[in-house]
Amino acid sequence: MISGIATKTNYYVNLVKEYKTKICCTRKTLPTLRVIQKYAVTLGGGLNNRFNLFDEIFIKDNHISASQNIFDLVQNALRLNRSGKIITVEVDNLTQLETIQSLNFNRLLLDNMKPDEIKKALNMIGNKYETEASGNITEKNIIDYAKTGVNRISIGRLTHSPQNLDISLNFN
Repeated sequence: MISGIATKTNYYVNLVKEYKTKICCTRKTLPTLRVIQKYAVTLGGGLNNRFNLFDEIFIKDNHISASQNIFDLVQNALRLNRSGKIITVEVDNLTQLETIQSLNFNRLLLDNMKPDEIKKALNMIGNKYETEASGNITEKNIIDYAKTGVNRISIGRLTHSPQNLDISLNFN
């Protein structure tokens, strides 16, 4: 499993090597194997940007759906963040981004957005936030995402669906 994850990560890293984009895994790992799977990603040249939800304040789509007010959610996180943790906010459309772009958090996760939408988002914010694209990014479309200028691309399938390498040792 480790070799499969490292190899697949390295494959993605090499696909985007001419761009500034870094490849990351997500929190989606197999039960009890998070540490070793995330280590395998680093062996392949990828980044671990979140180990779990405790590492940073991560405002996700389900939080936004429950609250119905993304601006207040982010503003409260900023106000209550006494420990100085990174605040990442996930948006899945440009309207959500317009609502929060006046706030000063750390990382913007652009979820399930097409490359043209990501370009629009990056034009809206400039270099204000570190940016991450995620959701339905494959080896067939990853270059289109890297070309947008996004800082990171996170790929869940690196760890939630690892492919083992078929390695054998033969003696003669």
